[in-house]
Amino acid sequence: MDLGISKKVEPLINKVKTMINEEIKPKERDFFDEVSIDGRWKLTSKQIKILDELKSKAKTNKLWNFWLTDSSEGYGLSSVEYAYLAEEMGKSRLAAEVFNCNAPDTGNMEVLERFGSEEQKKQWLSPLLEGKIRSAFLMTEPDVASSDATNISMKCGSDGKDYILNGEKWWSSGAGDPRCKIYIVMCKTDKNAEKYKQHSQILVPSDTKGIEILRAMEVYGHDDAPHGHMHLKFKNVRVPKENIILGEGRGFEIAQSRLGPGRIHHCMRAIGQAELALEMMCERSLSREAFGKKIAYLGSNFDIIANCRMSIEQARLLCLKTAWIIDQGDPKAAAPWISKIKVIAPNTALKVTDEAIQMFGGAGISQETPLGMQWTHLRTLRLADGPDAVHRRQVARAELKKFSNQK
Repeated sequence: MDLGISKKVEPLINKVKTMINEEIKPKERDFFDEVSIDGRWKLTSKQIKILDELKSKAKTNKLWNFWLTDSSEGYGLSSVEYAYLAEEMGKSRLAAEVFNCNAPDTGNMEVLERFGSEEQKKQWLSPLLEGKIRSAFLMTEPDVASSDATNISMKCGSDGKDYILNGEKWWSSGAGDPRCKIYIVMCKTDKNAEKYKQHSQILVPSDTKGIEILRAMEVYGHDDAPHGHMHLKFKNVRVPKENIILGEGRGFEIAQSRLGPGRIHHCMRAIGQAELALEMMCERSLSREAFGKKIAYLGSNFDIIANCRMSIEQARLLCLKTAWIIDQGDPKAAAPWISKIKVIAPNTALKVTDEAIQMFGGAGISQETPLGMQWTHLRTLRLADGPDAVHRRQVARAELKKFSNQK
């Protein structure tokens, strides 16, 4: 089991680090300061220029589409190799998009690359791989406990050559972006089929008649513009049957393939956020004085810093081992490991970020640092792609199975 930095990925890590520190981070504040200038759900000319310039540099330097492992479309990196790159991207709010490694596009591209028809790939995968458009994945619904995905109830009826969709979706991340042109929608096509064959995934262009954006969902009072997490209503939304992915009743099969790698990508970036918070904490503790001492030397701050470092190392090792297990190609074997890191990484990063906020005092929760916004994103991650309790349940079931005849 080799979890180290390979010769293949080492130069990429160095290039990514350099571009993030020298090109991307200096422009982040300018980008987000533009939100609301021309409407929260539009990109200003300045934002477009910033993104276009950065993406052009990333492409020129061949720092693009790292995420697509085990595919001729990407670098051919393993999940372990990609983990190190994703960690670096976690240290910047813009980096993942600049390198075309941002959620939910990565998961949607992976679905299209592995399960899409040639026509679907031509129409939607190609522009996504080129970074010309954005996408959203519509699964969660307001009226059911979506943590149990068998509850998903959006109706998808057949009418000749078309499907007709009715229902609501919320927490549709990325659907607020004006560049979002395509949704992958989880819906129910046959309520009488066996439990895991009732659902399908269908491609729905975002400008299809009958789709209404009801509101932007807020995360601790923030609407996360211009990305957004939208509440959508579908009323008699008609799409051609060739828009279905893989076939009717294959929704869960696709979802498991999509959500596993997506979950660990989030975890990889969370470890990068934890590293950023610890770095800021240490710098702050050595640059500020109180009661005649550097604040690093006050109270239990030595213990806090040490515990943060040790927790990050533990989380990283679990993340890398999970990535290695994914690389072995057995989704069932990987599932409990994905659940383990999906609990550990956000909680670890949250704890470190919270300690960094304490070290900064009032500045830590203000716009002066990225820590406050980072905390809200990490707290959200304890719910996104399955809440902690669901993942702990999966880990416990796998553990108990060793001691019983449970299947």
